[in-house]
Amino acid sequence: MKPKSVGIRDVAKHVGVSTASISRTLNNPESVRPELRVRIDAAIAELGYIPDAAARALSSRRTRTIGAIIPTVDNAMFARGIEALQTYLSLQGYLLLLSTSDYDPETEARQAQNMVSRGIDGLILRGDTHTDALRRLLASQRIPFINVGVYHPEKPYASVGGNNEAAAWRACRYLIELGHRKIGMVAALSANNDRATARVAGVRRALAQGGLSLRPEWYIEVPYHLDDARQGARALLSASDWPTAVVCGNDVIAYGVVLEVERRGLNVPGDLSVMGFDDLEWSRHLRPSLSTIHVPTDEVWTRAGEYLVKSLAGRPVALHHEVDVSLVVRESTARPRRAPLRKNPIQAHRS
Repeated sequence: MKPKSVGIRDVAKHVGVSTASISRTLNNPESVRPELRVRIDAAIAELGYIPDAAARALSSRRTRTIGAIIPTVDNAMFARGIEALQTYLSLQGYLLLLSTSDYDPETEARQAQNMVSRGIDGLILRGDTHTDALRRLLASQRIPFINVGVYHPEKPYASVGGNNEAAAWRACRYLIELGHRKIGMVAALSANNDRATARVAGVRRALAQGGLSLRPEWYIEVPYHLDDARQGARALLSASDWPTAVVCGNDVIAYGVVLEVERRGLNVPGDLSVMGFDDLEWSRHLRPSLSTIHVPTDEVWTRAGEYLVKSLAGRPVALHHEVDVSLVVRESTARPRRAPLRKNPIQAHRS
C-alpha cells in the first residue's frame, strides 16, 4: 500500500502551532520568529514534509520561481554566474528556471513570454538590449526584472554589474603606459551586445586620449569561441604590420589569440602582449598566465537574485549596484621591445 503522505496539518500538530504559522514560515519566513522558524524547519525535515508548490502558488499567487535568460551556456563566465545565482536562490527557497537567447533579442522575448506563462515571479536578463515587446510584457504583468552585467544608474529599471566602458579603458590605458603605440582589438560581436559595444568604446577612448587610434585592420569582431578567436588572431598576424598589443573582448577570445600566436612560433608577450576581460578560472593557470580585467561574477549574479527576492518580499533594496572591477597583471603583457616606459604607469593588482 502507498504510505500516507505528510501534510501541513501533521507538521502543525507536531510543532504545536496553527497551520497558518506553518504557511507563513514557508511563504514569508521573515515574518516568523527565528526560534519558531527553527522548530518548524526541524519538524519539516523530521517528518519529510514536501510543500505542495501548486497549492502554495494558488494561495500566495507566487510560484517562488525566478527566471534567467542568458545568451549561451557555452561560456564559463555564464556557467559560474548561474551556479552562484542558483545557490543563493535555493537558500531562499526559490527555484531557478533557465533559458538561452543566443544573443537574439527576439528569441529572448519569446523565452521570457514562455517563462511568464509558467508563472515566474521575477526575471534576470543579460545586458540591456531588449525588445519593446518584452518591456511591455514585464510591465503589464508587473514582473520585477534586473539587467546583469551592466550598470545604468540613469535608467528606471534595475541593473547590477561593472562599468564596461571604464574597465576596457583601464585595460587599454595600461598597455599604453607600458609603452605600446600599436594596439589592436579582437572584440566580441557587437550586434545586440551592449557590453561588447561599451568595451570597444573604452578602448577607443583610451587610444584617443593617448593620441592614437584603432586602425581598421587591427579591429576584428569574432564570436565567443576559441576557433573564431584564433582566426581573428590569424588575420592580425598575416598582415605585413601587426600591433604589439591586443585587447580582447573576453578571456575566451584571449585564449584563442594566445594559442594562435604560440602556434606560429611567436612569443607572448615578447611578440604580442595580450589582455583579456573577465578573469576566468583558467586565466591564472595558462602559460603565460593571462593579464585581464577581474569581474566578480559570483557577486553580480548573487546580487541580482537578492534584488528580486527582496523586491518580491517588499523589502528595501537599491535599484542599481555597481561592482568593483580590477586590472590583474600577469605574464601575457609586457613592454614592447625597445619601447621606453612612461612615468607613473597605472597601478594594478598582480596575481
